[in-house]
Amino acid sequence: MSSRALGVIAAFAAIACTSAAASPTSTSSATEKATAIAAGGGYSCALTTAGGVKCWGNNSHGQLGNGATTNRLVPVAVSGLASGVTAIAVGDHSYALTTAGAVKCWGANNHGQLGDGTTTESHTPVDVSGLAGGVTAIAAGGAHTCALMSTGAVKCWGRNGNGELGDGSTTDRNTPVAATGLASGVTAISVGDLHTCALMSTGGVKCWGRNNFGQLGNGSTIDSAVPVDVSGLAGAVAAVAARGLHTCALTSAGGVKCWGANHAGQLGDGTTTESHTPVDVSGLAGGVTAIAGGGSYTCATTSAAAAKCWGDNGFGVLGDGTTTERHTPVDVFGLASGVSAVAAGEFHTCALTSAGGVKCWGDNTYGELGDGTTTQRHKPVAVVGFGGSLKCLVPNVIEKPLGKAKIILGRAHCRAGRVTRVASRKKKGIVVGVSPRPGKSLKNGAKISLKVSRGR
Repeated sequence: MSSRALGVIAAFAAIACTSAAASPTSTSSATEKATAIAAGGGYSCALTTAGGVKCWGNNSHGQLGNGATTNRLVPVAVSGLASGVTAIAVGDHSYALTTAGAVKCWGANNHGQLGDGTTTESHTPVDVSGLAGGVTAIAAGGAHTCALMSTGAVKCWGRNGNGELGDGSTTDRNTPVAATGLASGVTAISVGDLHTCALMSTGGVKCWGRNNFGQLGNGSTIDSAVPVDVSGLAGAVAAVAARGLHTCALTSAGGVKCWGANHAGQLGDGTTTESHTPVDVSGLAGGVTAIAGGGSYTCATTSAAAAKCWGDNGFGVLGDGTTTERHTPVDVFGLASGVSAVAAGEFHTCALTSAGGVKCWGDNTYGELGDGTTTQRHKPVAVVGFGGSLKCLVPNVIEKPLGKAKIILGRAHCRAGRVTRVASRKKKGIVVGVSPRPGKSLKNGAKISLKVSRGR
């Protein structure tokens, strides 16, 4: 079942919309290392070892932070953030936490989600009002954002139509407001599309906002504009991941429990029955070290440094080489070891390797996989500059005019080589043969031989 068809707006991961994709601006194969990754609605970001931020993919609202709105198929540097960043978060907008404990943001701002007191989108980072210091963690959702303060308090801003800011109202806020009853005692936060959750120092979880599928986990389907306790999780939770229409928790025993929507098996209990309280994920009673969730799917990192995913797989987001929906966890192809973290976006997924590399898979409409193409991938591919390099993927230019064929070759990081004119029934100037064959992967800039009709 396609989560896009079900109208899931976005789901986002913070670890630690619609122009045509542009060609990469750099062909460099230089590799640097990442320390954290984040995946959002059609784009991805990485935090580098230098403390800088690079992003790639959808840039329709300036969410890549490079001062433009052109999509990028390979990573580009966020303006003004070459160093000094300790954490990142993305949704339809992007955030960076600085070493000074301040928050900077960029991208869409129609609900005030940038927190700068306006609703004007920004294509480069701007300061969040009132958060020049004292922030220890950030989390971004569809159109709202939250910050965890050093005091253990939570502040949120942006869209609030379902009470996702937790201030007891449904009024959008373009500057941070305090979540009711959470002035202290919070150790982690996670933001979904229209709901928010907090991990308490007691090991319990509180959630607020949209609850139409029971994603707040309190046994009901009634929205709440203030935090409510998740049933049955008192003292047992080590991490929480709120996503589009479901939520998951990592238990102190290394197990995973999920609740909320389950139309694609994203709860991982072997069914497609929604649950308004936590249920166990099949086969993951222990041995899990981190969790992440996407639009209608979920992923986990195990103590063996392996990646497993389950749920909707319409774009190959589970990374198992298929597009088959899975109701229990499956292994991500090629990632049985060496994984430090996983970030799940709306329709694509990325993994941070122990070597500091980044690999992504799933939808690639906007170049969100960072491999220099817009080709959907059902298995992980390395991101250019983070372990990957640009390659010439020979396109099918047969029956294209020669001039257009050369443009297409260039966009695929290839170039036209020998052009042979041959007799053909095709119109003069039409490509009738390609060598090597279309689909073959070659080094960046490889020459492709063409046979072109000279007419009868």
